[in-house]
Amino acid sequence: MHPQYNALYEEPAYGIAEAAVYLRVPYQTLRYWLTGFGKRPPIVAPSETAPIRLSFLNLLECHVLVGMRKVYDLKLPRVRSALRQIAQSYPQAHPLISETFLTNRKDLFIEKLGRIINISQHGQMGLNFYQAHLQRVEVDPQGMFRFFPFVVQRDSSEPRTIEINPMIGFGKPVIAGTGVSTAVVASRFIARDSISDLATEYGCTPQQIEEAIRWERALPIAA
Repeated sequence: MHPQYNALYEEPAYGIAEAAVYLRVPYQTLRYWLTGFGKRPPIVAPSETAPIRLSFLNLLECHVLVGMRKVYDLKLPRVRSALRQIAQSYPQAHPLISETFLTNRKDLFIEKLGRIINISQHGQMGLNFYQAHLQRVEVDPQGMFRFFPFVVQRDSSEPRTIEINPMIGFGKPVIAGTGVSTAVVASRFIARDSISDLATEYGCTPQQIEEAIRWERALPIAA
């Protein structure tokens, strides 16, 4: 991914509870990743620490970490070891999104100068595996990000209908490509506006409106 980021991506924009809702992870799990509870350094360093607030880039880093943990079942000690190796050999501000990680569901690898390097095993050579979770993050040639969070299930069948982008709607979830707030759509549906009327008013398809409602209904209570 592009190493130069728009300054807006670094702004503290999301509290832990809000980010946990968007990422579909328990509040305490996300808080541990961001703080280590004083016993370990954080896996993802939040942009603001008192109170803790995540930037958009932090949100993307945690999205990648969710994939490593939930989809590929990677153990946190291996992830920590990989990040320490990167910090020593290839220092960068946001390694979880600056590097395209590869995994065999045990170790983490990156590619450097045509070599696949096992960074969770002290730089030994490894094999090439594909990190599919990054398909939900789109980066254009100018380094501009679009994040399409999972709505219910973490698999490729989930449509990329919901978008989180600091450039649109203050970084709150919208229907992708429209800027229409999912929260507004859902609140109007609850107030008895029909899906067809909402689709006509916002210039969306009924399927997009249904997915926005599905997203809002799927939001867990973060605690």
